Amino acid sequence: MQKEQLVDWLAAGVQRAFGDRHGVNVAVERPRNPEHGDWATNVALQLAKPLGKSPRDIAMALKAVLEAPGHSAIAGLDIAGPGFINIRLVRAARFSAVTETLVRGADFGRGTSRAGQRVMVEFVSANPTGPLHTGHARQAALGDTLCNILETQGAFVHREFYYNDAGNQIDNLARSVQLRARGIGPEHPEWPEDGYRGEYIVELAQRFVAEGGDAADQDAIRRFAVEALRAEQDRDLTAFGVRRFDCYYLESSLYTDGRVERTVEALRASGHTYEQDGALWLRTTAFGDDKDRVMRKAAGGYTYFVPDVAYHVTKWERGFTQVINIQGTDHHGTIARVRAGLQALNIGIPAGYPDYLLHSMVRVMRNGQEVKLSKRAGSFVSLGDLIEWVGKDAVRFFLVSRKADSEFVFDIDLALLQNEENPVFYVQYAHARICSVLREAGVDAAAEASALARANLGLLTHEKAEALAAKLADYPALLATAARDLAPHVLPFYLREVAAAFHAWYAAERIRVEDPESRLARLALAAAAAQVLKNGLALMGVSAPEKM
Repeated sequence: MQKEQLVDWLAAGVQRAFGDRHGVNVAVERPRNPEHGDWATNVALQLAKPLGKSPRDIAMALKAVLEAPGHSAIAGLDIAGPGFINIRLVRAARFSAVTETLVRGADFGRGTSRAGQRVMVEFVSANPTGPLHTGHARQAALGDTLCNILETQGAFVHREFYYNDAGNQIDNLARSVQLRARGIGPEHPEWPEDGYRGEYIVELAQRFVAEGGDAADQDAIRRFAVEALRAEQDRDLTAFGVRRFDCYYLESSLYTDGRVERTVEALRASGHTYEQDGALWLRTTAFGDDKDRVMRKAAGGYTYFVPDVAYHVTKWERGFTQVINIQGTDHHGTIARVRAGLQALNIGIPAGYPDYLLHSMVRVMRNGQEVKLSKRAGSFVSLGDLIEWVGKDAVRFFLVSRKADSEFVFDIDLALLQNEENPVFYVQYAHARICSVLREAGVDAAAEASALARANLGLLTHEKAEALAAKLADYPALLATAARDLAPHVLPFYLREVAAAFHAWYAAERIRVEDPESRLARLALAAAAAQVLKNGLALMGVSAPEKM
């Protein structure tokens, strides 16, 4: 019996017992002490206030309703403490997820909680001014994993990359390459204070000249540099396993298509703008911002949040009722401005649109020292550096393994360890160990899945086997929760728990025993664990090796 089925059963019981759920969120969780049962719910405590009764009386009434006529998967219900209800499953229900995993294979864990929803996820969105850095790497890992998780829940997911190809940064790039093409470096008085200094600028200049480019033609240099750096970013993302975006949206198109001007005019027509000190302001305080914001500067030109508003109008017009922007925490200040601008337009966009998943920056440590420089990239460590040092799998696993807004230290030495201290090695090794067990038993899990699914799982009596099966049963609900909460970090944490549960069972009980039925049951549990590990790793873009 899976978590969602249990919640539905409890919710129906509440409805029968009290005629209404009274706005209560029916939920279950694993008790800390397995002796207390398989699941526990605090729904009686939640109902106490709306019903005006003691939680224990409510729990007793609900227990009576749930036990008449009862459920074939439920072995018993116990009331504990002030009104918690502990739930015990029959043995067959504890292992039902094992059978389902073997039957569904790669589809195990997929659900319908997001069925029919159109969701846009914008991530990476790097300026085409240099190689992708560790912040972009974290966005790529988080974004790609979240998109995969959303798709498991039936959502139609659109992946978008927004290119900031307009503005001062592009001008600085072109100027930096032009100076290098003329033989002028950062030590020269002509070098701009915010010019780009990495070795990649030298490489671009050399290529431009070698291909017959005119060092006096800054427009040609700009086009060449942007195109070359976009191509390099694409290569890095492909090497990272991020193989596709559905749309590459150019900031410059917002100006050439007139969208920025139309958005400004629409905001003026809405009555939420005013002129002051020669600048055009948007009254964002009317929509929850802490102060009003300048739209058009007195010296001319729009502030950067104006094209952001215009861009998000296009997202709404393209039919995406949910938009998730994955950006660094340094973008926190833009959230209120963009949302205020969209509300001020009064075109039906709901408050709180778009959603944001903000991530902190990444510090890289090696040999106990922070790594801040990359010879080629300049003043930052690049995605290419990380992949070269530890490989794609470790980079992706590590960058998703913490809550997005938590500080993250990428320990190169830890990522290279081949022991249980390294989380990605630990999970991959669990999968490889299971594959080794199956090979030695002469079992092809994929080809013999139906035979394994018919195993008598009632023969699995060891508490470690039950703990592993319980952990596998959590997988579908975990994916639904990760999709709902925009929390891809729960997946690698869960996979470590699955690996730990398997290693604990493997150490406690032989799998290849003499009795054929017991051996088949144990091989079935092992194969199911391997399938869940493989499924979860695939969503993260991490390989599941069969040998290590």
